[in-house]
Amino acid sequence: MARITGSNGERTALAIRHAALRLIHRHGFAAMSLRDLAAEVGIRPGSLYNHIATKQSLLFDLMHEHMTTLLAETDAALAAAGPAPLDRLRSFIAHHVLYHLERKREVYIANFELRALDAANAARILAMRHDYEARLIGLLEEGAAAGVLATADMRVTAYAMLAMLTGVCTWYKPSGRLDRAAIVALHTDLALDGIRR
Repeated sequence: MARITGSNGERTALAIRHAALRLIHRHGFAAMSLRDLAAEVGIRPGSLYNHIATKQSLLFDLMHEHMTTLLAETDAALAAAGPAPLDRLRSFIAHHVLYHLERKREVYIANFELRALDAANAARILAMRHDYEARLIGLLEEGAAAGVLATADMRVTAYAMLAMLTGVCTWYKPSGRLDRAAIVALHTDLALDGIRR
């Protein structure tokens, strides 16, 4: 890639993040060298350190940004859904599926490169993942308390739903026969049919 002409710090930092997402998604974190990353952005390898502390900190920042965005957008979707438990659960499902369709690289990296984080960074990302899972478990508990959902184990149900809903990012193609709205509707029905009273 050619050098970023007239680049400033913010533009270069953003270009580094986007290039890192592409390279890690394509080759894996371990295989991505900082020299490759600098070449992709169009800067000298030493210039990377004006924008990142280490390769490890870059990976953590990418995952942290992903989880922060996912949590904030999920909370906004739930706030807009109103108080009815099924409406809130439908909103969670729709947001989860759309988010995972639109940010396939971020999702892939967050799921498959967690092993590349050091112990302290992995613990912070895992805590954020547990917060996200807790939102779904809470929604299932709300639905059960309202008498509209029936499930024997909230935590296992939540994990099973998340596995199904997240899987969409591995096979969906925008050029396929179904649009995003149809994918969301199908996943919502599939997720709810097993637990709705």
